Amino acid sequence: MRIGWLVLAGLPLMACATAAGPSATPVPPSAVAGQFYPADPARLRAAIDGYLRDAIPPRSVEPVAIVVPHAGVVFSGQIAADGYRQLNGRAFDTVVILGANHTGRLDQRMAVFDGPSVSTPLGTIEVDRELAAAIVSAGAGAVFDSSAHEGEHSIAVQIPFVQSVLPHANVVSIVVGSSDPATCARWGRTLATLLKGRRAVLVASSDLSHYPAQRDAVLVDARTLEAVASLDPDTFGSALSRTDEARPNNLATSACGEGAIRVVMEAARALGASRGTVVSYANSGDTISGESGRVVGYGAVVFSRGERGSDVEALARAAADVTRALDAADRRVLLRLARETIVRYLASGSVPFPRGGSSKLLREAGVFVTLKKHGEMRGCIGRLQAQGTLVRLVSAMAFESAFRDGRFEPVRAGELGEIDIELSVVTPPRQIAGPADVVVGRDGVLLRVGDRSAVLLPQVATEQGWNREQMLDHLAQKAGLSARAWRGKTAQLLTFQADVFSEATLR
Repeated sequence: MRIGWLVLAGLPLMACATAAGPSATPVPPSAVAGQFYPADPARLRAAIDGYLRDAIPPRSVEPVAIVVPHAGVVFSGQIAADGYRQLNGRAFDTVVILGANHTGRLDQRMAVFDGPSVSTPLGTIEVDRELAAAIVSAGAGAVFDSSAHEGEHSIAVQIPFVQSVLPHANVVSIVVGSSDPATCARWGRTLATLLKGRRAVLVASSDLSHYPAQRDAVLVDARTLEAVASLDPDTFGSALSRTDEARPNNLATSACGEGAIRVVMEAARALGASRGTVVSYANSGDTISGESGRVVGYGAVVFSRGERGSDVEALARAAADVTRALDAADRRVLLRLARETIVRYLASGSVPFPRGGSSKLLREAGVFVTLKKHGEMRGCIGRLQAQGTLVRLVSAMAFESAFRDGRFEPVRAGELGEIDIELSVVTPPRQIAGPADVVVGRDGVLLRVGDRSAVLLPQVATEQGWNREQMLDHLAQKAGLSARAWRGKTAQLLTFQADVFSEATLR
C-alpha cells in the first residue's frame, strides 16, 4: 500500500557554501518534503501534531539525549514522535542532531552544516552558528561540509519534529562519517565539553534492522535497543557483532546510524546521563503500509540523568488474548481507529499508528470495514484471512474502503459527518457440504468457481430480505457468473460468521 505523497519527488536539499566557515547563503526547503513527509504546510502540521497527540508521555525528568528513527513519517513517524515527546515542556535552546551518512559523501569526519538556517514547509529554523563553529574549531575531526548534507534525509526528517516540540530552539546538524568506536568516543567527549553549561539536547538519528522478515527484526531490534539503553558503547558494539555473526536472512544492517548513536551515547554519559529508557519500538510491518516479509525497525530511546540503569519494558510485547470476545470498549477502540485513519489521511496524507486497546485487539482475525452513507454502501473492503493484528487490519481496511474501493469515488472530507462505519470481525472460512448448510443471517458465504470468487457478509442477506437461494444467486452474480452458478459441480461454498458492530449501534 502506498500513501499518496510518498510517491512524489522533492527539491534539492540544504544547499550550501564553503568548507572554511559558516555561510550566509539562504537555504532552500528540504528535498525530503513530498517524499518523506508532506510538502504542504497544513498537511505536514496535521501529520506531526497527530503523531505527537498519540505519543507516549515523558518517561524521564531530566532528558539529555534521544535516539529516534528517520524513515518516511507514515512508517516511523509515531516512534519518532514518542521520542520527541520526551522533550515536551523542556527549555532547550539548541538541538544537536547527529545523522547517518547515507550518501557516502563523507569519510571519517563529522560534517557540520554550515548554513545560517534550515527550512521545511513549517518554516525556517536558525542554526546555532556559534556552537557549530566551536565544534569545528575543537580539532576533533569535525569540518564544515554542506555537501554531506545534500540529500541526507536522516537529519532533514528530524527538523519538523524539532519545530513542533521546541519551536524556539536553534539547531546544529552533523553527519557522522565513521562508526569507529575510538573515533566516536572522541567526538562524543568533545561535544560534551562544548555543551556543558548550555541548554542543549542531543538527537541521534538512526533506524534499526534493514530488510529482514518481521519475526527476525523483532529479535534483532530488541537486542540492539537493550544495548543502546545500557548507555555502554562496548555493550552496544557487542550486540551489533553478535547480530552480524548470526546474520538473519536479508539483514543489511542492525543500525544505519551506528556512528550517530555511539557519539550521542558517549556525549550523554559525559553530560551526566545515567539511565537509558526504551520508549517504544515498531517496525514497518506493524504499519498499514508495510509488508511483513521485508521490514525496517524503528526505536525511540531517551538518555536521562537521575536514576541509574536501563528500562526496556517497552520491548515486552503483550500476548494476544484469543480466548475472550470483544467487549464494547474494544469495539469503540476499533471504530475510533477506523474513523481516525480516514480523517487523518484526508487532513495530512498520513494515518495513525495502529496501537492501543486491550490485548484482545492483538489477536489475528479477518475483518471487513463497511462505510454507509444514509444507509447506502459508500465502500466496503476486507480480508477473510488475518494479516497481522486485528488493530492493524482494521486501520488498513478502513483506508482501503474509503480510498481504494473501485466501485466508488474516494471519500471526501465533507462527507465524513454523514458516514457510519461498520466493522465485521470474521471467523476463518470453512468449506461446507452444500448450499443447504448455509444459514441466512448467521453465515457469510465465500463462493469459488474456477478463478472467480465473491463474498457476502452475514448481515447482507438479512438487510436485503433475501432467502438462501436469492443470497446465493446474488453472490454468484457478484462473482461475474450466472445467477445459478453456485449449483454447479465445480462450485465451492465456504461459510464464516462475524461479530458485526457499527458507530450507530454503539452510539
